[in-house]
Amino acid sequence: MSPDELVYLGILAASIPVGFLFRYLSPPVKQGAALLVGLSITIATCHIHTLHSLVTVIGTWIIIKSSWRYAPALSLSWTFLYLLFFRLVTWFGLPSPTPFANAIQLLLTLKMVSLANEVHSFHVEKKKEVSSFAKSQVIAVLSQEPSLYDTLTYSYCYVGIMTGPFFRFQTYADWLRQPSPLALPGRVPCLKRLKLVPVYGALFLAVNSVFPLAYVRTEEFLAENILFRMFYMVAVFFVFRMRFYAAWCGAEAGCISAGLGCYPENALSKPGGGPTVNYRYNYSSDQTTDETYDFKTIQNIDCYNTDFCVKVRHGMRYWNMTVQWWLHHYIYPNAPFKAYTLRAGWTMFISAYWHGLHAGYYLSFLTIPLCIAAESAMEAAVRAKLGPRGQNVFDWVHWFLKMRAYDYMCMGFVLLKASDTINYWMSIYFVMHIIAVCCIIVGTVLKGGKREGRRGEKMENVEEKTGDKTD
Repeated sequence: MSPDELVYLGILAASIPVGFLFRYLSPPVKQGAALLVGLSITIATCHIHTLHSLVTVIGTWIIIKSSWRYAPALSLSWTFLYLLFFRLVTWFGLPSPTPFANAIQLLLTLKMVSLANEVHSFHVEKKKEVSSFAKSQVIAVLSQEPSLYDTLTYSYCYVGIMTGPFFRFQTYADWLRQPSPLALPGRVPCLKRLKLVPVYGALFLAVNSVFPLAYVRTEEFLAENILFRMFYMVAVFFVFRMRFYAAWCGAEAGCISAGLGCYPENALSKPGGGPTVNYRYNYSSDQTTDETYDFKTIQNIDCYNTDFCVKVRHGMRYWNMTVQWWLHHYIYPNAPFKAYTLRAGWTMFISAYWHGLHAGYYLSFLTIPLCIAAESAMEAAVRAKLGPRGQNVFDWVHWFLKMRAYDYMCMGFVLLKASDTINYWMSIYFVMHIIAVCCIIVGTVLKGGKREGRRGEKMENVEEKTGDKTD
C-alpha cells in the first residue's frame, strides 16, 4: 500500500471509535467538535491547499445569500468551474494539490450543489405555505436557511470528509438533533458492515500483487496471448472492486458509529437522499433497535448486487450509491436532451468531469450509454420473445457480458491516459464496443429495439423515481 493509502486507512479506522464518542455530545458541542476534527484532518493533510475548499464554501454561501432562486444553477456552475481551476492550478504557477485535497474537493462539490438545491426548495415551500396557509407536506425540507457557521460545519464535518459517503445538509441537521443518540443502533450494524472488510482488503493485496496494473503498459504485456490480455481486465476490475468495497464499507461504519443517517425503517430512506416519507423515532421497549432503524441513507455500496445484478444500468445503482442519487436528482433531470440515451450520456459526461480531466474517465463513462442501448435493444428484440427458461439463460448471458463490460470500462478508469486506454482496448480488438454495436444492430433488424426499448426506458425511469421525491 502507498503512504497515501495508509493515511486514508488510518483516518477511516480512527473515525469508527471517534463516532461512538460523538453520541455522548449535545447538539451544539457535536456540531463544533465535528467541525474541529474535520478541519484538523483537512489542514493536516492538505496544508495550504485547504484554501481551495474554503474558497468553494464561501463562494457557494455568497451565491445562496445573493439569489436563492438561481442558487442551484449558479452553485453548480461555480463549483464545477472551480474544479477546473483546481485541476489546472499548475498552469497559474501554483503548487499542485495533494490527493487528499482532491478527495475533499470532490465531496465538497457535491455538498455545495446539494445545499443550494435544499435552500431553494426551502424558500419555494415557504412561499407555498404563505399562499395556501397550510404547512408544506414535502418530505425532508429544511426548517430554516443555514447560516455561514452551519454551512462551514456541514462542509468540514469529519464524517466521510475524504471517503464519503455523500449526505445532504438535512441528513447532517437531523444527526445533530437526534433526540437520543445512545438509544439508536450502533455496535451491531457497525460490526456487520465491517465483517467482510478484512476479506476485501486481503483479496485486494493478494490479487494486486499478482496482476499489477503497471504491467499493462509494457511491451511484454502486448506479446501475451489474447486470452490472457482479456483475462487481465477481469483481474484489474476485481482489484478495483475489492479496494473500494473495503474503503466504502469502512466509511459507512464510521457513519454508523456516529449515528449519522440513522432513520426508522418506515422512513423508506434512499442512499444519499434520506427519508422519503414522514417518520418518527420510536424507543418503545417492545421493539429492538435493529428491527426499527436502518442506515440506508449513508449506504454507498451494495457489494452483492454490484457483482450479481444482471443489467449495466442496474450495476450503476449499486455502486457509489450516494453519488448516483446526486447525479439522478441534480444532473439527469436538467440534461439538455430529452432522449433517455442522450440524457444518460450527458449524466455520464458530468460524472467523468467530476472525477477528473483524464481522458480515460470519458472513454469509460461514455461507453456506458452504448452498453445500455445494446442491452435495451436485445431485451426488446430477444428476451421479450423467449419463454421463462429461455429468459433465464438470456439473463445469465446478459450478466456475464455486463461484468465483462465493466471490466472493459474499468481499464480506462485506472489507466487514465487516452493512449494507454486505447492501446489496451486495441490489444483485445475493442471487443466490448463491437459486441455492443452488434447487439444494437440485431435489435434494430429484428424491429423490436426502438419501440420496446423506449417502453423499457420509461419503466426504468418510473422504477428509479419511486419514493425518490425528497426535495
